[in-house]
Amino acid sequence: MDELVLPPAMIETLTAAADWVIVLPLVLSLMGAAMALMLRKAGRLSFVLTALTICAVIACEITLLLRVLETGPVSMTMGKWLPPFGISFAADMFGAAFALAAAVVTLVVLIYAEGERGGDERDGFYAMALLLLAGVTGSFLTGDLFNLYVWFEVMLIASFGLMVLGGRPIQLDGAVKYGFLNFLATTFFLLALGLLYGLLGTLNMADIMRVAPAANPAAIAGVAAILLLAFGMKAAAFPVNAWLPASYHTPPAAISALFAGLLTKVGAYAVLRSLVVLLPASRDLLEPVLVAIAVATLVIAPLGAIAETNLRRAIGFLVIGGIGAIMAGIAVPSLPGISGAGLYVFHAILTMTALYLVAGLIERGTGQTDTRRMGGLYAASAPLSILFLLLILATAGVPPLLGFWPKLLLLQAGLGEGGWSGGLVVAALLVNAVLTLIAGSRLWGHVFWRSAPADADATALSRQTWPRLGATAALVTIVVAAGLWPNGLFEALNVGVPDLMDPVRYVDAVGLAGAAP
Repeated sequence: MDELVLPPAMIETLTAAADWVIVLPLVLSLMGAAMALMLRKAGRLSFVLTALTICAVIACEITLLLRVLETGPVSMTMGKWLPPFGISFAADMFGAAFALAAAVVTLVVLIYAEGERGGDERDGFYAMALLLLAGVTGSFLTGDLFNLYVWFEVMLIASFGLMVLGGRPIQLDGAVKYGFLNFLATTFFLLALGLLYGLLGTLNMADIMRVAPAANPAAIAGVAAILLLAFGMKAAAFPVNAWLPASYHTPPAAISALFAGLLTKVGAYAVLRSLVVLLPASRDLLEPVLVAIAVATLVIAPLGAIAETNLRRAIGFLVIGGIGAIMAGIAVPSLPGISGAGLYVFHAILTMTALYLVAGLIERGTGQTDTRRMGGLYAASAPLSILFLLLILATAGVPPLLGFWPKLLLLQAGLGEGGWSGGLVVAALLVNAVLTLIAGSRLWGHVFWRSAPADADATALSRQTWPRLGATAALVTIVVAAGLWPNGLFEALNVGVPDLMDPVRYVDAVGLAGAAP
């Protein structure tokens, strides 16, 4: 009897030291979270530890981004198991850039929060913020769909803890709405993973790219539809978006800023990764659904912002409108379409975080959350009014701010697509820009331009502490500078987008190039 010969399943060589850079951000974030939790009663020491940890994470992610720019996608597989048996982490240009942006805004938010909190609280805020960063970073850098589910759970645990921090009744109400819809989305995601594993026998992303074309197209399309539902709920795309404006305004402004900059963007990135890269044939079948979702989200979200009087609830609708722009790029997945979707994710991470931070400054200075009870802030703080206006213009896509460039790419994609789908996307993008300008100018006029209420405290804004103002201004400066000098972003897109549309280098980096399906 012939001896059965099995292919090797273990990595027999040591992992190169340079390859550890892909998992170091996760290790640092998780270890930092544990240390911050133990030091939560140590006053400002917990903040200092958290800030240093995030600085180290940023350094690692800059190194990773430069390596991806130079050599292409980078991968590392855990446990000495060969892919697809081991859990792989794989960073391409999009994943590395989004992880870096997430770390930067987290550092800015922590500096802002420290100025607001005063260093006396012992509630584990810094530990949960680092745990949230670990979940977001892991989601951007994982190369395995089940591992993505794990990082989603890490994000959900951390975000739920941050949502209820303080224990006010309105926070508990928001946490119930947030938690229920996100638990439901996670359940759909797990269901899709079970079906996909049953069909393909693998959840490694690079392996899925290889074997999915040979599977039953109808069954794979069904799985893709469930993934779209699950990730659409996470991203707050229409019609499963009601949880976001019902919850994001309830925690402190710093926590709202973290959520707006990170959580929905991970959901949108998951839609991009799963439908455009992993299951492109199923994306083609679902294109009419994607176009409908994109158009409805683009148009309805800013209408909600126009109708809203609560400042942060109104901004929540603007966040949702941005998700519609990302979905538009996925609906018309040409080179400019994917470029526009990816650049919009990067823009929204920075801009939406900054917008919520400015809203926090306004609420702190006025003592109000309802814009009908605000006014006269231009005279009290002209710099704050300029920051808010710049961010509104960036959100609407006014040149030459950062939000203009992704919308220009998306318009180019829609015009290049032609047909009914391209025309609808172009029309929706233009309508969204106009409605966003109307909603934003309405908020600016109510908050800054009209006369202040008779009982307003004209000196409240002048008492803002410099860490909050400085952190917010620094992030707005990044948004403005990136819009004025976008060449580096376009160079990154020229490297990253081809790897999404033709992931040969990604599969090769994971180590599955040439393997038999």
